[in-house]
Amino acid sequence: MVKINRLEIENVKRVKAIQLQPSSSGLTIIGGRNGQGKTSVLDAIAWALGGKKFEPSAAHREGSVSDPKLHVELSNGIIVERSGKNSALKVLDPSGKKSGQRLLDSFIENLALDLPKFMQATPAEKCKTLLQIIGVSDELMKLDNEESTLYSRRTEIGRIADQKKKFAAEMQFFPDVPKEPVSAAELISQQQEILKRNAENQRKRENVDAIQRKQNEALAKRDELKAKIEELEVEIARLGADLSDAQKSALDLRDESTEELEKNIADVDALNTKIRANLDRERAEIDAEGFSKQYQNLTHDIEEIRKARKDLLEKADLPLPGLSVENGELTYQGQKWDCMSSSEQLKVAVAIVRKLNPECGFVLMDKLEQMDTDTLREFGAWLEEEGLQVIATRVSTDGECSIIIEDGYAKGDTAETGEAKEAQEAQKETKGWGTWASK
Repeated sequence: MVKINRLEIENVKRVKAIQLQPSSSGLTIIGGRNGQGKTSVLDAIAWALGGKKFEPSAAHREGSVSDPKLHVELSNGIIVERSGKNSALKVLDPSGKKSGQRLLDSFIENLALDLPKFMQATPAEKCKTLLQIIGVSDELMKLDNEESTLYSRRTEIGRIADQKKKFAAEMQFFPDVPKEPVSAAELISQQQEILKRNAENQRKRENVDAIQRKQNEALAKRDELKAKIEELEVEIARLGADLSDAQKSALDLRDESTEELEKNIADVDALNTKIRANLDRERAEIDAEGFSKQYQNLTHDIEEIRKARKDLLEKADLPLPGLSVENGELTYQGQKWDCMSSSEQLKVAVAIVRKLNPECGFVLMDKLEQMDTDTLREFGAWLEEEGLQVIATRVSTDGECSIIIEDGYAKGDTAETGEAKEAQEAQKETKGWGTWASK
């Protein structure tokens, strides 16, 4: 990994003359009060290594008659200089050959020079950066789209199922009626059969009366028609036998009542209305149950997709243990970006920047005063374990600072530009966080 071994800055923004030899790994903290030139050092490094797009809008220090001068020595032997009226770039590789910005761009990650750009990105942009790094962006996007589609479908199905259950529950129900509608035609047919049998009974009764009447007429004629007594006696005997048979046939006859059927015929419409209401409710309940099953199936499908996403991320080469993606946002130790501590955010950002370009072994950070000293120790120790170099600023003049800036100079050095350079040449090494942390 390429790191910064040494740098010299003159007349850039608030910096008058600064020399710095950062620690090779861990934290190198540039301290000082506000407005003294701390951030100007980071801006100068970014300009020297990142090119025109990082050049400050007012790079030339106000009041200086000398042009800005930048000199950066990298661990791969390359020396970068910007000087002169136009701050022309000169890049020398270890063999002494001159090169340009293209060589620097090949191993320097832009976000290492401009970490706030990543820190201020939207959650979706941070997530996109990480997914592109680990190479699962397209596959994870496909899973997210599938989950989103299923989730929307499940939500709609759940809403319909709830509506149908509520609709079924509000429908009338009659517990003491048949399950199928009753046929009025069938009841009428039964009534007609009874009426037919009753008519036959009436005919038989009328037959008894007719026979009786004939017998009476025959008896009357017997007195008048003595000459025909024998003939009439035979007729009388025959009629008597017929009468006896007819009486026996009619003796046990009982007429059937149609009152119940008449009542059923009158009530059949009301009854069928209740039956149909029960059938409609039953169908509504079955319909609601069907949508409930669809909801359960969609829930299972969503869980399978989430498991596939989890498996995909677990197998991916993530830049930091505990780092993941949930619902299109970065998470670290289960926390979204806005719920992470400041130190956790910086750790995640540095890990991702390093993964973007593994050859770039340094990162510039501004405003490190958001960390307390214990957190600084922890962060610095992690950087050393990872072999990363961070050059950072902090509003402080305490012992955790590797160098303290006062009025554009290193503290205790107030000479003009040329003299300051000579004085700082004697200070070949600057205390780094690793040294401070070990005390």
